[in-house]
Amino acid sequence: MNRITSESLEDARASLLAALAHDIADRRVLEAMGNLPREEFAGTDAAPVAYDNRPLPIGHGQTISQPLMVALMTQALMLTGDEKVLEVGTGSGYQAALISLLAAQVVSVERVPELATSASERLERLGYGNVEVHETSDELGWPAGAPYNGIIVTAASPNVPRALLGQLAMNGRLVLPVGGRDIQELVRIVKTPEGAKRHNLGSCRFVPLLGHGAWPEKG
Repeated sequence: MNRITSESLEDARASLLAALAHDIADRRVLEAMGNLPREEFAGTDAAPVAYDNRPLPIGHGQTISQPLMVALMTQALMLTGDEKVLEVGTGSGYQAALISLLAAQVVSVERVPELATSASERLERLGYGNVEVHETSDELGWPAGAPYNGIIVTAASPNVPRALLGQLAMNGRLVLPVGGRDIQELVRIVKTPEGAKRHNLGSCRFVPLLGHGAWPEKG
């Protein structure tokens, strides 16, 4: 078996960033991804393919998303550096770590206890001190920390959940996949005094978002 070296990981990261640059215009997002060690979030067995532009399993029926989708969703938040951002679906903590490099504070919630614990420990070990992870259940989001300037949902909802819109600050951005269980549209919702304005950003495929106002646990 070939040994994975720091040099090979650096080469793989550079190749990924070059590919992402064709679709990602926000240079801050690209720079942050270049400083993010995806191999730390993908798991030991996945280290050789950590910088492949594809999702990777992390257990419990969840994945670490495709880097291009992570970058697109982060870019859609339009972060400037002083925002408070809510992430729904911590997973491995990779998306939260990326946002933490671009915003002031990140609150992330996760339904799977094992993932919430491991992500929290991983983020602390790697020094992402402006991220807090909470275990949650059927309630969407984290109302205790609202309002948020940005909300990102890393699972697919059949609609735009009212609960999340209620936690969004005025002029805040909500980015999430909306559609069926198999394929969705990535959308950005901007909360304005005139109402919520929707922008479609392209098709995508995510695991279903479970909870009140989203998909039921069964069915």
